[in-house]
Amino acid sequence: MSFLPAPGDPGPVAAAGTPFDARLAALFAGRGAVPTATPILQRAEPYLDTLGEDLRRRIFLTRGEGGETLCLRPDFTVPVCLAHIANGASLPRRYSYNGLVFRQRRGETAEFRQAGVENLGEPNRAAADAATLADALAGLEVCGLPAASLRTVVGDQTLFEAFLAALALPAGWRRRLVRAFGRDDLLQAALAALSDGSGAPPSADAAVLRLARARDRVGLEALVAGRIEEGGLPPKRGRGAAEIAERLLEKTELADTRLDRDSLERLSAFLAVDCPAGEAPERLARLGRDAAFAQAIEGFAARNRALSEAGVDPASLRYRAAFGRPIDYYTGLVFETLGPASPEPLAGGGRYDRLVGYLGAGEPIPAVGFTLWLDRIGTALEARP
Repeated sequence: MSFLPAPGDPGPVAAAGTPFDARLAALFAGRGAVPTATPILQRAEPYLDTLGEDLRRRIFLTRGEGGETLCLRPDFTVPVCLAHIANGASLPRRYSYNGLVFRQRRGETAEFRQAGVENLGEPNRAAADAATLADALAGLEVCGLPAASLRTVVGDQTLFEAFLAALALPAGWRRRLVRAFGRDDLLQAALAALSDGSGAPPSADAAVLRLARARDRVGLEALVAGRIEEGGLPPKRGRGAAEIAERLLEKTELADTRLDRDSLERLSAFLAVDCPAGEAPERLARLGRDAAFAQAIEGFAARNRALSEAGVDPASLRYRAAFGRPIDYYTGLVFETLGPASPEPLAGGGRYDRLVGYLGAGEPIPAVGFTLWLDRIGTALEARP
């Protein structure tokens, strides 16, 4: 089934109901984006697997006639990527959208409109990132909000992951910290556990802990299998002894790992970086000379150069090393733009290089995109003096 509008069909953009639609449609078309329609009712699994805990709690779920789990569309990135895969279109390609999404939101309506662009398959990541951020700001401007009146903060998960790798943390800890990226409460709890040993062992069973701390995978799996058979360890649906043993090994390593004072201070210094994006490469270079980290810094500098070429001054953007967006599929640049008195973002987006492959593409596809919250933009315009 094709998710793209038929030739001559204006798709959801022309049918949308906000004052900004015609201007946004013209902007997106001028940037080479193809209007895309996706069904409101979606398979839930791709969202449940990729959105992150915060957004998973906000999804409206239902059951299909065949018992499958479905949901009301909570975002456009996943269905646009699925539509691209289903249609087998060539790359690189830009897709635009404008339509309803559905999320449970405190203090805001659960049904609201988003518009945006997904950029798939552009190999020059710095240029694609810069174009995405420039397009998001241009979208806000055609809606009546000039960039000078807005605040944009950027983060970079690639930099964070490269810095963690330089600290030589166990893989389990790197995964936990990456999952916490952008969530200040989780990140602070993880840092506290690394510094003071507040993490609890995954089991009070002395035999389990002895084998886990010895990294005896074979012995631990045999012990778990025996306990399951004896009834001492209750079986868990869909999880065998090997998977349970693997999780016990990881959780034990997490609980037992301590970060030395020097490494903890370096990590804290990294997370404290908060400066204009134009100054960030120089500030970050003072924190370490690891090759992977240096390469990530160069990627940031290349994006700054591309932003300047796209008409966006990096000095006008705020880089916060601890800033992330609570969506699991992001892999690199993330950003949000807020109005003068707006507590919620008017625009946001980022890079998600692993998502399209995860959803079923035959090869890895670099991808980056942004969305505009049209209801919030309307509210921000009404609040202007």
